Amino acid sequence: MTLGQYAMILIIGWQVYNLSREAGMSIAEASGQLALIGLLQFLPLFVLTPFTGLAADRFDRRSIGSLTIVLQFSCAGVLWWFTAAETMTLPVLYAVAVVLGIARGFAGPALSALAPNLVPKSLLPTAIALSTVGWQVGSILGAAMGGYLYSITPSLTYSVSAGLFAVGFIALSLVGKVPQPALRKDQRPIGQIVDGMRYVGRNKMVLGAITLDLFAVFLAGANALLPVFARDILQVGSTGLAQLAMAPGIGASLIAAYFSFRPLRTNVGPKMLGAVFVFGLATIVFAFSKIMLLSLAMLFIIGAADMFSVYVRQSLIQLHTPDEKRGRVSSVSMMTISASNEGGDAFSGALAFAIGPVAALVAGGVGAIVTVLMWSRIFPVLRTTKTFDPPPDLLEERQTSPKGA
Repeated sequence: MTLGQYAMILIIGWQVYNLSREAGMSIAEASGQLALIGLLQFLPLFVLTPFTGLAADRFDRRSIGSLTIVLQFSCAGVLWWFTAAETMTLPVLYAVAVVLGIARGFAGPALSALAPNLVPKSLLPTAIALSTVGWQVGSILGAAMGGYLYSITPSLTYSVSAGLFAVGFIALSLVGKVPQPALRKDQRPIGQIVDGMRYVGRNKMVLGAITLDLFAVFLAGANALLPVFARDILQVGSTGLAQLAMAPGIGASLIAAYFSFRPLRTNVGPKMLGAVFVFGLATIVFAFSKIMLLSLAMLFIIGAADMFSVYVRQSLIQLHTPDEKRGRVSSVSMMTISASNEGGDAFSGALAFAIGPVAALVAGGVGAIVTVLMWSRIFPVLRTTKTFDPPPDLLEERQTSPKGA
């Protein structure tokens, strides 16, 4: 699924930027179109988040994941048709972006909440690292595949993506039945949604970890502007775009692979803050770079630092959240991830439209560093958390929960 998804997302952005430039738009105006693509993917996730999290807690998480893959398969088919016929337009790309946002909105909470049901809790950090390796390898190869297949035949990217979604559907179908946590029967659906959000609000560890990523990546997201740098700043074309898109995934995969063999055990909170600081600093250097090799190195560091933060954050959230609330808490986490990624893409594109792509990324990197300094004071628990072990009160809550919860 990730292979097909990242190949499509990369080429959607590339087609939007190229169509905009060919229509006579300036670099700033074409960057604004990339902002719109990010916004159109983010809005469905934002609006649907409370309901997608509840769905993950009420219905079979495997079935939800399978349906979202079918929806993404349909998107690949539509994009293939218009690209092969050489009739692709910006409205078609915008419409597909909305549908992809809906599919990813339901897939994220369901698949994220499914993972802790498949392994013992003691192995969850390692399982998260291994799962992340799969995700990052998919993002690396997917981005490379998308760029290189497009250079051969533009429609080939989408036909291969459709085939990969079919493989993903079969793979998820092979997952056996897993226990579904019981929800409180004395609460209506809206009450259950509010209950999940209230838990996030009062758990300072979960709230701090989620919002740290939200603001840091929202401000310093470079992915949306890669087509700008590939075409007009570094001038490396679609194959260079593939290499730029691969670099963060390679860095992230190496970090995830390392943690799958040697899980992080000490000073997890301070190290997460340090990783986000490095993320912001590398973004600033990338913004100023005019050398392809240096740009690739900075994107590699960006990916590695981001994965370090993701690994710590996901482990803390999963281990500090009761199973019966994981779907709803995961949906809040996915909403903030979407806000930081797709919403950050919209923000970066809009800022690039206003002040230029280089200045936009410099400002974003500075903003990420400032966020780290502020969050270390607003959420001191992030500075003092040494291990992934949940607090005693959460363990007591699990032991006293009703059977099946």
